[in-house]
Amino acid sequence: MLNKVLIANRGEIAVRIVRACQELRSE
Repeated sequence: MLNKVLIANRGEIAVRIVRACQELRSE
C-alpha cells in the first residue's frame, strides 16, 4: 500500500524530504 502512495505522491513526498533535510541542516 505504501508503494502505491509513494508512486502516486512521489513529487509531494520528494518535496517534503527536501524540506526536512534543509531544516535539519539549518539546525
